[in-house]
Amino acid sequence: MFVQALALLASIEGASAGSPPANFTIVHADYRFGYNTAAAETGPGTGTMSVDIGAAMTDGGVMVSATDTWWNSVRSRATNSCEVYPNGNVTCLDRPYDLSPMQLVLFPMLGRQYFSRLGRSGDGSWTQSYRVSHGDLYLYDYQFAMHGTGAAAGSNTLFSIDVNGKSDQVGGAYRGSDLEQHIYYDAEVGLPAIVEDERAHLPQKTIYNKDYVELRLIGASPAQ
Repeated sequence: MFVQALALLASIEGASAGSPPANFTIVHADYRFGYNTAAAETGPGTGTMSVDIGAAMTDGGVMVSATDTWWNSVRSRATNSCEVYPNGNVTCLDRPYDLSPMQLVLFPMLGRQYFSRLGRSGDGSWTQSYRVSHGDLYLYDYQFAMHGTGAAAGSNTLFSIDVNGKSDQVGGAYRGSDLEQHIYYDAEVGLPAIVEDERAHLPQKTIYNKDYVELRLIGASPAQ
């Protein structure tokens, strides 16, 4: 289901147009999403996610809050707030603990050092490891092999990254998943601009054991 070209490159560049120089901090972002379908303005399984990113705290983390609004839904889903640490660790201490599939994909990528080992020209290979904690009972360890493949055609700040990895539940039912991602990271804005995430859940209980999430950045606001 992974797409190849950047049909939304113009809109992504528009979202970051007029941004301050490289030391600015994004405090709000909006994403269009698709769950088990492509991200789109309308249609079943689509919607938008509004994300607020707090200032850095003494432990290096930032508070991230996100609200999903599904297409054709009367009201938004509950807002989820978690602390995201520089390496991508996510700790959710307040109810509801259950992050949406889209938030589960995006939140770790908002860690301040998550993409720090990506080269200036979009190259480089590294391992990204982090833990997601949904309260005290749901702990998952993630490990990704990240491979930067350079700048997207027509851009010197939008970098392509191929990702393979896995997640393992710590305790509990010992559920996990095999994951594959493709990311276009906007180095000017400091956010993933396009994310495609496909995960096969383990152990496999049915033939329909895969989930697909697609995120596309449609707006970003810097701190004033």
